Amino acid sequence: MKKYCLDLSVRHVERLNDRYVLLKLTTGDGTTLPEMAAGQFVEIRIDNSPTTFLRRPISINFVDREQNELWLLVAVVGEGTRRLANLKAGDLLNCMLPLGNGFSQASDGSSILLVGGGVGVAPLLYQGELLAQQGVKVTFLLGARSAADLLLLDEFKRFGRVLVTTEDGSLGEQGFVTNHSVLNEERFDMIQCCGPTPMMKAVVRYARQSETPCEVSLENMMACGLGACLCCVEKTTEGNLCVCKEGPVFNENRLLW
Repeated sequence: MKKYCLDLSVRHVERLNDRYVLLKLTTGDGTTLPEMAAGQFVEIRIDNSPTTFLRRPISINFVDREQNELWLLVAVVGEGTRRLANLKAGDLLNCMLPLGNGFSQASDGSSILLVGGGVGVAPLLYQGELLAQQGVKVTFLLGARSAADLLLLDEFKRFGRVLVTTEDGSLGEQGFVTNHSVLNEERFDMIQCCGPTPMMKAVVRYARQSETPCEVSLENMMACGLGACLCCVEKTTEGNLCVCKEGPVFNENRLLW
C-alpha cells in the first residue's frame, strides 16, 4: 500500500476524559484521504516542541469516508501527546501514513471477537466497520479500569455487539477481559486483539487453549515507522522483526509468547 507524507488539517478535537482525546483530521486541500487498512498507524511530527524530536506513532482509529476524516485516539502520556491534545481546529499536522500491516479480513458469516484494552481499543473500531460491511458477526470485548475509562462505546455499537469488563465492576462484568463469561459460553472463528502486552498474552493463551486463530497488534516503541531505527524489534519464530514494518499486527503463531 502506497505511503504518503501529508499535512492534514485538524477539523475537530474532542476531549473524551482527562486522559484521552479524539482528533479528527482531513486533507487541507479537499483531496480524498488515501486508502488505509484497519490496524495500520500514522507517524505524526510534533512541531515547536523542544523536547520531542521523534514522530509519535498513533493507531488509525477510524476512517470516515463520507466526511473525508481520519480519526486518531490519543492517550495523553507525555509532552508530545500533550501538544496533540492542545491542538485547535485549523491546525496542521504532518503525518506519514498509512504505515505497517493491518488485521486480516474475514468472509460473510464468520464470527469474529475483537478484544481491546485501554487505548488499544483504537484500531478495533475501523476493523469492526470493515468486518460488518462484509457480513461478519462482530463482537467487541472491551476492558478498562473503570466505566470512565471505556471509550467510544456508542461508536462501537454501530458495528456489532459490545461486551465490557471493568476492574472495579463499575460497568459490565468485573475483572479482566479474559475473565468475561462469553469466553466460556461461545466460540469464535477468530480473535483479533490490541492492548497492553500482559492482556494480549492472556488472550493468546486463551486462543491457544481453545484452538482459535488469533491476531494481535503489538505496541512496541516505534520511532521511525519504516524499519530503519530498530527500536521496535520483536523476537519471533522468523527471527528478530521490526514491528513497524512486519506488523504491528501478527498472527500469534509467529510470536514467541
